[in-house]
Amino acid sequence: MSSFRTTRPLRFGDCDPSGIAYFPAYFNILVGVVEEFFADIGASWPALFTERKLGMPTVKFDVTYTAPGMHGDTLDWELRVVEIGRSSLTLQHSISRAGTPLWTATQVLVATTLETHKSVPWPDDIRAALTRHLDAADA
Repeated sequence: MSSFRTTRPLRFGDCDPSGIAYFPAYFNILVGVVEEFFADIGASWPALFTERKLGMPTVKFDVTYTAPGMHGDTLDWELRVVEIGRSSLTLQHSISRAGTPLWTATQVLVATTLETHKSVPWPDDIRAALTRHLDAADA
């Protein structure tokens, strides 16, 4: 399956006074991209959180920066599903600007119930949607 792709502008508020992207802003943008991905597979976060009482906290991040992003850049975002566990999900993010890699991140999310905050298996419909996006090279 192909990866999920989107773009995001790097805005003034995402940068330090020198115009370089501030890393916490990158994480905020990343959360928005993950939310958009889940909406794209038919699992909107409002429905998951309020109706199904399903949370997805990030339990691990591994980030490598290779070049600075600058105020005004358009970030090209690629999200790949690389592993689906019983309750875990590993995503690989690749962020670039006009073909120049800026940073990569491996993110692990865990499905939890919002009632007890304990891990739970991915619901069958979400697992099926995620599986359709599983990167065949990593399956």
